[in-house]
Amino acid sequence: MNQESGRSMIEMLGVLAIMGVITVGAIGMISTAMRTQKRSTVNDDVIQIVTGVRQLLGEYDDFSHINNATIFGAIGVSNKNPYGGNYELYVDPSNPRQFIVSIGGLSEGDCKYLTTKAWSDSVGYQMSGGKNGGATGNCSDAGGKNTVYITYGE
Repeated sequence: MNQESGRSMIEMLGVLAIMGVITVGAIGMISTAMRTQKRSTVNDDVIQIVTGVRQLLGEYDDFSHINNATIFGAIGVSNKNPYGGNYELYVDPSNPRQFIVSIGGLSEGDCKYLTTKAWSDSVGYQMSGGKNGGATGNCSDAGGKNTVYITYGE
């Protein structure tokens, strides 16, 4: 009698099933890590943009001199954000002593996250006594074209 050694088809299917479950779990963890990294990068970029604007235009009484190309070039930050959209700067039309940082190209979930996040140095956060996040935005576009607006200044 010859004895054959090797793996049966059932054993191989079992191994493949286990590898599939592990792969699905790893993909979920990688996706979460990438989302967290993008959000962290946006937070760091906004802090750097706000600091740069205040340093460059702090000597003026208002922020009506904001020019996106000049500001982003001077502070060394790209106007592209990790979501494929842009950062833009605006002067608040109702108060030239305030400026608005917009973050575009956001998915609905990331828009909601950034709108409710505590932007502690923003006007909205300070005026609400820390009860509101300080950002506004319409997060209803499911196609990744949502924008968040954060107001800074006095």
